[in-house]
Amino acid sequence: MKVERVELQPGERLDDLLTQDLKIIQSDEVFSFSLDAVLLARFCSVPKAGAIVDLCTGNGVIPLLLTTRTGARITGVEIQPRLADMARRNVELNELGDRVRIELADLKTYHEQAGHGGFDLVTVNPPYLPATSGEIKGNPHIAAARHELFATLSDVTQACARLVKSGGKVAMVHRPSRLAEIVTELRAAKLEPKRMRFIHPRRDQEANIVLVEALKDGKSELRLLPPLVVHEADGSYTEELLDIFYGRKNELKG
Repeated sequence: MKVERVELQPGERLDDLLTQDLKIIQSDEVFSFSLDAVLLARFCSVPKAGAIVDLCTGNGVIPLLLTTRTGARITGVEIQPRLADMARRNVELNELGDRVRIELADLKTYHEQAGHGGFDLVTVNPPYLPATSGEIKGNPHIAAARHELFATLSDVTQACARLVKSGGKVAMVHRPSRLAEIVTELRAAKLEPKRMRFIHPRRDQEANIVLVEALKDGKSELRLLPPLVVHEADGSYTEELLDIFYGRKNELKG
């Protein structure tokens, strides 16, 4: 039974994650998770036990969802105090404090306290836009979620490489428009891309999301998985997407 009372800050609401009775605190003014986070949590290859770290964790949605797939210890790392606080309250709300912890930290230096190579899996849903891409204005929390204000793509991949053990995995969700850069940065960090899946809004539209999983110190061999389509022609969700949303399938195999 989940904690019934939780302190909500102004502008926050309590939503249902639609799987295993998980609830989540969100705020459109600060942070609300997107489809990208759900797909990443279902796409990554999880260890049965061991340790997982989720970088750029936001309100902790990925660690929460990962608890439905593994018994591993999970850490969420977030640089923004307001979001880290929200994530901690989400862990408390779902009574997962014995399995999930949230750290207020900079991913670029987190290895200094966590050590090198201590994790079996690193997941990350980083900002998609370079800091030089377009005008950055408005809500600073939303700006930081969209633009690389605190860490570049290179910073993210290097952080992943420091934290994951040799033979461990790194899973990332990003935009296809930056795929060449993503692969280049992963390989520069000795993270070899092994699995990739493109997400298409509709069957006749180009992909707008890419899921990539890499192996630390792995050999060159990439599997390109079948595309996942989000919407049918009539605008309704595809069956595979509904299975993921409602927790009927907790793994996005492809």
